[in-house]
Parts: sequence; C-alpha cells; structure tokens
Amino acid sequence: QGQLVESGGGLVQAGGSLRLSCVASGRTSSTNAMAWFRQAPGKERDFVAAISGGGYTTYYAESVKGRFTISRDNAKSTVYLQMNNLKPEDAAVYYCAARPSTLASQQGNGYQYWGQGTQVTVSS
Repeated sequence: QGQLVESGGGLVQAGGSLRLSCVASGRTSSTNAMAWFRQAPGKERDFVAAISGGGYTTYYAESVKGRFTISRDNAKSTVYLQMNNLKPEDAAVYYCAARPSTLASQQGNGYQYWGQGTQVTVSS
C-alpha cells in the first residue's frame, strides 16, 4: 500500500503563511503525480494544486493562484504546498494525494492514494 503523511498545518492569522509537506512511501513512487485537495466543514472536497511527476507541470485552483505554490523534492519523496496571504476561506483539512501516473490531474477520482489530512485554521 502507498502511504502519504501530511504535516505543517496549524493556526495562522489572515495574511500569514504556512508550508504543508507530504511524504510518500510504500507503493507510491517518487515520480507519481501528486496533488493537494481541501475540504471545509459541510463542503465538498475541492482541488487546490497538482504537480506532475517531474515537477514541470503544475495546476492551481483559481482561488489560490498567485498565493499558493506546489513543489516537490523527488529525492525526499516529498511534495510541498507553500501557502501565502492566507484567507479565512482557506481554512480546511488539506489532503495530499498521489496517482499512478506522472501526469498531473485536477480530478480527485484520478488519485489512488490519500493522506489522513492536516488541519489549516485561519483567523480573521
């Protein structure tokens, strides 16, 4: 089984920054395309950002463009999500996901492995 472990969530004031990390192990390859999704209470899970296996292609939700940056270090089997200028509406549980392809996707059903999530809380 593939395993994904997220970290880096926490409480931050609006306008602040956080960096989330996701370490992949097990059957997840260091070159799998990976993504971040988020889910706020009472809402559906939403796409946030995705990165291809080589790191050359990235996708972002419109709501986070210009504020969030996804990156990866394949030597460490780790994907990051740098979140700047956080807004209260960014508060959610953030999930890391990996898919059995090097091609990134914005569709959640394309991802096979999911982490347990890390909570991000933004105070206004």
